Amino acid sequence: MTVQHLLPLLPDPAELRARCRGIALLDSILDRHAPLYAPRHAFVRDWREGVDLATMDNGSGDQYAIVFDPAGVFLYGFDHESDASPWRDEDHEHWPGLLDGLPASLAAYPEAPEFQCEGFLDATVCAWRESGAAEWRCGPVEFGPGETDGAEGLFGLLLDGSPEAYAGFAEDHYERPVDRGAVAAVLAGGPLTRCTVGALSADADFGAVVARARAMGFGEPAGSRK
Repeated sequence: MTVQHLLPLLPDPAELRARCRGIALLDSILDRHAPLYAPRHAFVRDWREGVDLATMDNGSGDQYAIVFDPAGVFLYGFDHESDASPWRDEDHEHWPGLLDGLPASLAAYPEAPEFQCEGFLDATVCAWRESGAAEWRCGPVEFGPGETDGAEGLFGLLLDGSPEAYAGFAEDHYERPVDRGAVAAVLAGGPLTRCTVGALSADADFGAVVARARAMGFGEPAGSRK
């Protein structure tokens, strides 16, 4: 899978935002080291005024960020082992066409300091969708047979969006059983209950989980922000 295959599989911005937020909340409950150390998936409401940010960092060099701006959504990912890695040669350049066509309304985000590594956006996948647009877009990148940009490994969990997919990921990542019913309840975006949180982590502080959920905007209608 490359970014061209990714585009038609991405949900609309409101649904994507809801999935990002639900996965981040689940990680924060299941990760015994949170909040001392950042969990794999994170969601920051009002990262900038009126702009939300979802991120993933697997701790092994792969990551993504998704910016939810009123003007649209900017998404990028970096797979350090992909053919499109800027580190593939000494020139340290993006894959040809990666950012070509990015609209002016979102053009500032590749330059955001938070996304820079030594003054450069490490990215192998980029996509965007302006507010009101009917579909996701990407630059005119081309890949030969067998070449990949890492899109599937980076965004596969978000594309699936099912409780089964998240539970499977979490059981592998956190190395313990994960209650699928509780996962489904969180991903559905309904009110948190002690029963749901306790089923995910018997040691979790319910009040702290509720506070984190509120900070993320959990419980807002899916379309309350684009």
